[in-house]
Amino acid sequence: MAKILDRVTLASVAPKLAELSNEVLFNDIWKREALSLRERSLVTLGALTALGRDQQLTWHINFAQENGLSRRDLTEVFTHLAFYAGWPAAVSALGCLDGD
Repeated sequence: MAKILDRVTLASVAPKLAELSNEVLFNDIWKREALSLRERSLVTLGALTALGRDQQLTWHINFAQENGLSRRDLTEVFTHLAFYAGWPAAVSALGCLDGD
């Protein structure tokens, strides 16, 4: 399994990608006013679950909790996604939740 690249590691491996991620994704897209951070987290969790991107999903689950989603909310999101993104994708996403 490939390792998760944090922002510092990404910057050392692919500086331009890290720069674009910071400037465009996190300093523009995530800060637009049309959707709240909570709503953006919901959309992102849905996309990552549907695409089976569990490595990125783990980080975004933590970020979603910072953006106001509770563990109960997250469980409900993945339960809902089971019928749209597929059962295996939803079960894998649930496996990314920590054990608290």
